[in-house]
Amino acid sequence: MIRFVDLHLRAPIKDLDQVERMIRKSSELGYRLVGLVLPPNIMRDQINQLQHICNDAKIDLVTRVNLSPKTSGELLRDLRRFRRKFEVISVTCTSKGVARQAAKDRRVDLLHFPATDPRKRFFDPAEAELASKALSSLEIEMTPLLLLTGFSRIRLLSRLRREVEIAERFKVPVTISSGATNEYLIRGPHDYAALTVLFNMSVFSALRALSENPIDIVERNREKLSPDYVAPGIRVVRRKNCV
Repeated sequence: MIRFVDLHLRAPIKDLDQVERMIRKSSELGYRLVGLVLPPNIMRDQINQLQHICNDAKIDLVTRVNLSPKTSGELLRDLRRFRRKFEVISVTCTSKGVARQAAKDRRVDLLHFPATDPRKRFFDPAEAELASKALSSLEIEMTPLLLLTGFSRIRLLSRLRREVEIAERFKVPVTISSGATNEYLIRGPHDYAALTVLFNMSVFSALRALSENPIDIVERNREKLSPDYVAPGIRVVRRKNCV
């Protein structure tokens, strides 16, 4: 059975009623893992509250932080601070320098580009080649396609067609997420898969982008965040009690 994932719910964390509505809607539509965008300074007890809401809805909570650095140096500082605090790290690339640094850094999980400004969508062959070596994933948000109209939507679709073609050529995994800010903007995984034909993505690839690809990210990072993790391929299987 396919486990569908939405790694990008922009729920207002302070409004727990709204969070609960969005989580329950996601569960009803068939998602089994959801990524909630959390503030970098979130407290453990707040995460526990969100975890309780997700448990009640039978959904696996994935903690996510969105970084929007202005320079590559700021990105490196943020990664040192937050990599071991969150399960998924997304970087919004608003400059070519930040985009290149994010693409080649293995601590970055998702490459995110502004939907409404084509001049800041820096996913080109050079970016893809770096991302393919670092295991970064290109994130495609679907909510902008629902909200944009006219030429803005046409322009975004044109960019997405080009980016999907580049990602496939360089074998960069694609992750599809909602980016929803309320429960009314959330759609089912098969609805999103159907929409991807608008930017020349096959339904098979779209379903992978809604399941296998994001699951790979979460499982890889949970292993690294485990106290038993030592290095790639090395884990502590038993600890000897010290007297």
